[in-house]
Amino acid sequence: MKENGAKTRWNFKENDKLLAGSGVSIRVVRNTLMQSVDPSDTRPVIPLSHGDPSSFSCFRTTPVAEDAIFDSVRSAKFNGYSSSVGILSARRAVAEHLSQDLPYKLSPDDVYLTIGCTQAIEIILNVLARPNANILLPRPGFPYYEARAAYNHLEMRHFNLLPEKKWEVDLNAVESLADENTVAMVIINPGNPCGNVYTYQHLKEVAEMARKLGILVIADEVYDHLTFGSKPFVPMGIFGSIAPVITLGSISKRWIVPGWRLGWLVTNDPNGILKEYGVIDSIMGYLNLISDPATLIQGAIPMILQKTKDDFFSKIVNILRQAADICYDKIKDIPCITCPSKPEGSMSVMVKLHLNLLEDIEDDLDFCVKLAKEESLIILPGVTVGLKNWLRITFACELSTLEDGLKRLTAFCQRHAKKKNKLLLEGTFSLHFWEVSDSTQELKM
Repeated sequence: MKENGAKTRWNFKENDKLLAGSGVSIRVVRNTLMQSVDPSDTRPVIPLSHGDPSSFSCFRTTPVAEDAIFDSVRSAKFNGYSSSVGILSARRAVAEHLSQDLPYKLSPDDVYLTIGCTQAIEIILNVLARPNANILLPRPGFPYYEARAAYNHLEMRHFNLLPEKKWEVDLNAVESLADENTVAMVIINPGNPCGNVYTYQHLKEVAEMARKLGILVIADEVYDHLTFGSKPFVPMGIFGSIAPVITLGSISKRWIVPGWRLGWLVTNDPNGILKEYGVIDSIMGYLNLISDPATLIQGAIPMILQKTKDDFFSKIVNILRQAADICYDKIKDIPCITCPSKPEGSMSVMVKLHLNLLEDIEDDLDFCVKLAKEESLIILPGVTVGLKNWLRITFACELSTLEDGLKRLTAFCQRHAKKKNKLLLEGTFSLHFWEVSDSTQELKM
């Protein structure tokens, strides 16, 4: 723009931190893949890339939750502002709900309500960020942690999850990565994106390592109790007396309502260490700067948590169990893809892509772009969750849709198989032996 022949100088510009943080986000990559779909393909697009089961008719929340929202609105008790920590009745309900699995009782003062689990992540990473601080994150993991850490100039150090040990934490790596500036480590259980479930003993070892290093554990348990294998869900908060635990959760996945955006940040700290070191005051200070969840959702929480029947949860878990079985069994018949272990929880699984058996495929992102274009099938490339040349497949969908999607995946791999490997795709050969490369963190034949 010019005024009187002179160019106007504007003093604003883009925020580099936001541009950098969105580059490999799940949403950005998924949008890219959706744009790659061939518009002339008359088949429906199959999305095996996201964790929103509410998109499918077999997954619907309980009528108890729907009635709770209705009652909350009609009561006219929840039309005003909430306190920054959340409405007391809702916080008390969350404390009682989570205490059922713990050896001690949580207080409402231990609970801070958030706009979904993502805001809980935002809060705790902002609270922990300080000059020279670093945080230990799992690889693969949930990329929002990396995005928030980068935005807050919180140094990230990644420890591997071990596929040959059902994605257990590499505790030796955790110890070697930590120093006097390490503030916390993140544990996701049940695992996103791997579909793993940690045992009591392994979580205890994690807590003991955290105590040894003088750090707290951030336990992301948004998929709590969505388990369908041999191992039950064990909350990290059980070990709060060993090391302080910040539990992050929500109603999004278990109640199939991700759009309702109601989550929580909970302190599991019977010894009062977080209060002593100022973390509680910092949480309160940050909450005073941000928005809180919609009050109508907060008002509904007591009824949602207290009145939902076990048969609703059993139905959801049974569907996920069947879907996990189908996904694992079908993947075994695709030699260019291997699955280290059968998923036992959450809604997704990580599988290794063997590029040496394929032609015209450069990497996992190229694989997924061409898959979207040729088969109208959306699968997430592993690079978005920290493992290049892996794939994350979400199986929380209609079983018939999942089977159709896996058929399309098989057809795509057959079409792109190297000629000398065609027999592999007829089931005459299978892959059994793997090793983890320290330099690439990739599963090899």
